[in-house]
Amino acid sequence: MIIVGLGNPGKEYAQTRHNVGFMFVDRIAEYYNWTFKLEKKFQSFVAGGNLNGEKVILIKPITYMNNSGLAVRSVMDYQKVSVNDILVVYDDMDLPLSTVRIRLSGSSGGHKGMKSVIEHLGTDEIKRLRIGIGHAESDVIDYVLTPFSKTEFQQMKTVLDKAPYIIADYLEKGIDYVMNNYNG
Repeated sequence: MIIVGLGNPGKEYAQTRHNVGFMFVDRIAEYYNWTFKLEKKFQSFVAGGNLNGEKVILIKPITYMNNSGLAVRSVMDYQKVSVNDILVVYDDMDLPLSTVRIRLSGSSGGHKGMKSVIEHLGTDEIKRLRIGIGHAESDVIDYVLTPFSKTEFQQMKTVLDKAPYIIADYLEKGIDYVMNNYNG
């Protein structure tokens, strides 16, 4: 299984709303003591190990958000996995802060990172976990590239702290269980 956290590389983006996908996979890696390494051939930071007897690969593309699909496709092809073995995690402005929505498929909803993934994989039948970052009151680009306030980050931390459990439940009990128990 490949879990893709969408975000932008670089310290200037590290704690921004647009990087909750990176934060999510970082939390999984931290929990399981996995270390990210830059893999230039995949244009990604990659970490992983075994959970519940299944190989799990975490990736954080360094292609910047709008070209995330390039990295996802390269890892998918190298690992010889199908699109059914991929879960993409990313931010969603249309969801209230720290709300989780897990879906089996769908459009990009205007998210350029997910749009790139859909284009490079040639399907919108991609499992995804969207994390609400709240709605922009002003310029969308400024909003998503702004760090969370201290209060907002505390709210977001409750979701991020669930990341290892969401993935363990996904592997052990399946996507339907995860959708029924974590959506909302």
